[in-house]
Amino acid sequence: MDLKFELIKKDKDTMARIGKVTTKHGTFETPIFMAVGTQATVKTLTKEDLEAHGSEVILGNTYHLWNQPGNDIIKEAGGLHKFMNWDKTILTDSGGFQVFSLADMRDITEEGVTFKHHKSGKKLFLSPELATKIQNDLGSDIMMVFDECPPYPATYEYMKSSVERTLRWAKRCKDAHENPDTQALFGIVQGGEYLDLREHCAKELVKLDFDGYSIGGLSVGEPKEIQNRVLEHTTPFLPEDKPRYLMGVGSPGMILDAVERGVDMFDCVLPTRIARHGSAMTTHGRVIIKNKQYERDFSPLDDHCDCYTCKNYTKAYLRHLFKANEILGYRLLSIHNIRFLINLTNGIKEAIREDRFLEFKEKVYRDYGLNEKDTDF
Repeated sequence: MDLKFELIKKDKDTMARIGKVTTKHGTFETPIFMAVGTQATVKTLTKEDLEAHGSEVILGNTYHLWNQPGNDIIKEAGGLHKFMNWDKTILTDSGGFQVFSLADMRDITEEGVTFKHHKSGKKLFLSPELATKIQNDLGSDIMMVFDECPPYPATYEYMKSSVERTLRWAKRCKDAHENPDTQALFGIVQGGEYLDLREHCAKELVKLDFDGYSIGGLSVGEPKEIQNRVLEHTTPFLPEDKPRYLMGVGSPGMILDAVERGVDMFDCVLPTRIARHGSAMTTHGRVIIKNKQYERDFSPLDDHCDCYTCKNYTKAYLRHLFKANEILGYRLLSIHNIRFLINLTNGIKEAIREDRFLEFKEKVYRDYGLNEKDTDF
């Protein structure tokens, strides 16, 4: 198997850790934030933008790429790396999140999920085998099993049935995997807020011996204390010698909380999505750049940031771009927000190396104006 994980350092006071992951397309250290390129692009950004600001892994979305342009076209192009001109690591989800996000347009059975296309309404069917085949065609370095991501809240009975089905689907994905020597496959731990179901799911997935383990079904509307309780209970049941990936989390406080509880990898559309609405993460807290207070503010967006945006443009100019509906504004804030999260995870790694993770977390919480109960976005 091309994926290798090496545990480099553990924090003396918490479950935080530094790891090194090697895939066919590169090596990166964890904790890491991975930018989301849903449709084979991180919105408004080029490969050069991403590389210049430290991106080492990006994500592609199986459901969307299956529908447009089609996994057959991407395979013919030589795989997703060549198609989108990205020569570092790519991770693909399985389409399982769409089971959650398109809940009003789908029907779940033991065989798989029937969808209505989110735009055309065309009937689609996605099974564990097909989700695996699509990812094999895409040629991603890290693949996800097909699962159900249930909503919050869900009853215990529903969640128990869902977890058992997710486990059966995970086995089907592993059996269908065509390239186990070159493409890693991660299992996904589900179970909602129910700790016994999380434990059961984790233990059963470990028996199937996946290349890494994801924790799904969080950051779907549950209170922050539930997310932290689930992580604290779940990660000890996952192998120390394999990567742990918390799906769909990308806000500063939630990343810090999860690292403290032993998580290695993170992804989210948050940095580019909020950028398109004129919102920026900074070392001084959240900035809504459209606000009038920035009309004559000729300072950088963040005086502690080394990104292209902060080196070259002022808050007043950025505000002007958004007030004028200029696309450049979306691009410049996206660059900054992604660099902010990469700088954050770089700072986390440095703090773990020096056994001062909790001190670092407290400083970020204080500077950002966070508290232990509220989510930061």
